Amino acid sequence: MKSNRLLFILIFFNLFLVGVYSQESVTISYHGNRNYVFTERTDLRRYDNGKYVGLLSREVSSFISPKKKDGYYLYTGNFYVMEKTQRASMLVNNGLNDSIDSAFTISDDGKFEMVEDNGFPSFRSFPSYASSEIHVGDSWKAAGQRVVDPLEKGIYTKLPILVQYTYVGDRYFHDEDCYELSAQWATRYGNGFGSSYFDYEGDPQLQRATGSHSAKIYVSKESGNALLVSDSVNESFVYKDGKEVTLKGTISLFTEYPPSVNEELLEPIITALKTKDQNINFEKTDLGTRLSIHDLQFQPNTAELLPGEAARIDNIAALLKKVPEKTRFLIEGHTARVGEEKGEYELSLERAHAIAKALTQRGISSQRIICKGYGGRIPIGNNDTPEGRAINRRVEITILE
Repeated sequence: MKSNRLLFILIFFNLFLVGVYSQESVTISYHGNRNYVFTERTDLRRYDNGKYVGLLSREVSSFISPKKKDGYYLYTGNFYVMEKTQRASMLVNNGLNDSIDSAFTISDDGKFEMVEDNGFPSFRSFPSYASSEIHVGDSWKAAGQRVVDPLEKGIYTKLPILVQYTYVGDRYFHDEDCYELSAQWATRYGNGFGSSYFDYEGDPQLQRATGSHSAKIYVSKESGNALLVSDSVNESFVYKDGKEVTLKGTISLFTEYPPSVNEELLEPIITALKTKDQNINFEKTDLGTRLSIHDLQFQPNTAELLPGEAARIDNIAALLKKVPEKTRFLIEGHTARVGEEKGEYELSLERAHAIAKALTQRGISSQRIICKGYGGRIPIGNNDTPEGRAINRRVEITILE
């Protein structure tokens, strides 16, 4: 009896070893080549010098679009902050969302190179993937960077991070086959952590940062995109004036693909719009279908739409209501180049806001809209003629796909 039990244990153990060592190795790499929506959701309890002051509840969302360039992909993003600090259960909302531009490259192993840096995304080269084949249980380390603004002053500090990753196993998440990774790293910055930690851009008043992070990550096997990162945070920032800010809670990162738009459903509405209004043009772009609305009638040198434009906006709102509810819209304002550049930029953004507000009054959620101004930097007509200037005064609405 004992011998049979021993034989059974040996067979079971051998099968276990065979299962472990015969497991196929994998190589995780990043090769995303389609548009996607990236969202960073922060829910952190904030303490100033040990006293609880409120919940930092912020959501930063973006629409990322890749472009093939000289053998690599350049990713451009329109980032916008949807929510700000929540204190005493009162949430301060931004209202309409202005675009914060970003551009970067991502290598196969997930490493970032920023091309245009305005503080977003806040995680760079994270996650990073092993340079060789791995099995379940294997670990590796990789350097990254995290951008922080604990005082919410718009002064961003880039913290170096050294992350230990472990390949946990395979999972199915949001209809995709995924690799599950775990990640741990310590916040180590400033006095006492070596001279390399002083080589940074950021708030000169920040003296020291310490803390810990532990994250779960689901990575798409198809694209290498991190579909979900759930990061548990506990860290403190000490400033030269003696103030200490402690943040505890979670930061969640999501990657989603925009819903497909039924072109057959939109086509008759687009045809009817073009027939009614010769100053509305449609074209396909890398970001999606773009409506260019020319010769919009505003009060001179203002963003106040004239009453005669109401029917035009009604028709555009009817079109936008036909696309899936999760679809976002990019509204871009343009002016003729006839005055001072800064003033033209401000006017173009105000006019994008005016169209956005008109659409929200007709039932389009403001959370779906990103606004952007270009001034007179992208003319499509000759600014030396009245006809050319009229063409250049336009607002473009892109259905982001």
